[in-house]
Amino acid sequence: MIALSIPYPDIDPVIFQLGPLAIRWYSLAYVAGLICAWIYLKRLMRSDEIWGGKSPATALHIDDLLFWGTLGVIIGGRLGSVLFYDLGRYLDEPLAVFAVWQGGMSFHGGLLGVAFAVFVYAKVRDLEFLPMIDAVATAVPIGLFFGRIANFINGELYGRVTDVPWAMVFPFGGPEARHPSQLYEAFLEGLVLFAIIRLGTHTFGWLKRPGLVSGVFVAGYGAARIMIEFAREPDRNIGFLAGGVTMGMALSVPMVLLGVWLIIRSQRNAGQPGSVS
Repeated sequence: MIALSIPYPDIDPVIFQLGPLAIRWYSLAYVAGLICAWIYLKRLMRSDEIWGGKSPATALHIDDLLFWGTLGVIIGGRLGSVLFYDLGRYLDEPLAVFAVWQGGMSFHGGLLGVAFAVFVYAKVRDLEFLPMIDAVATAVPIGLFFGRIANFINGELYGRVTDVPWAMVFPFGGPEARHPSQLYEAFLEGLVLFAIIRLGTHTFGWLKRPGLVSGVFVAGYGAARIMIEFAREPDRNIGFLAGGVTMGMALSVPMVLLGVWLIIRSQRNAGQPGSVS
């Protein structure tokens, strides 16, 4: 179809294997994202000045939160994939729900899982929810970056057929060259969103307005995902919804609206405690 394309770097999804134990790039991406986020949040909590006073939690709180957040990512991400993208398959094969090493994680579900985990943890430890979820929002793009790179290595979630010179022929995408949409997502949802939030927290004092960072993240991710969905191949078992909308778009529109609401709400939270009404 096209005269030029970039060869797909066919990387083995399994890093190494010892008998039945296989270490996969997909699993390593989650571990790396969680560990990097944990380190980043601990550093964030040591910087009282960016919070306009005392940080909302201690390094020990972040240690505990790592466990809660991990549960939220795994349980929420898997349930989101089951409910939003492939419910019929999992009803036929219920045990496949537990085969997380085969892929099948929904970011939207994982986000809900993490938000719920942070809410429960804040209640248990008597911490303010909005500053805590703002802190977590600063680190989520790190995990997104690693996760999208892992999607690229797995050759999954590839883009639509295109004639751009950087198109690639993916091993499971047929003979046509396609957008490397996983790399688009790693760039926009990971690097760009992290840079924007980092600039806001360390230069413009966004953490002093509870809910602002969360709003920017949620709206920013939603907007980036909607744009990339125009280049990303819809899930085969779902296809396009009404009006040519994809499931990713349908789940991201409410995120943009929620993010805008949080940003507006943060205007009256400036200098106030991060309680949730």
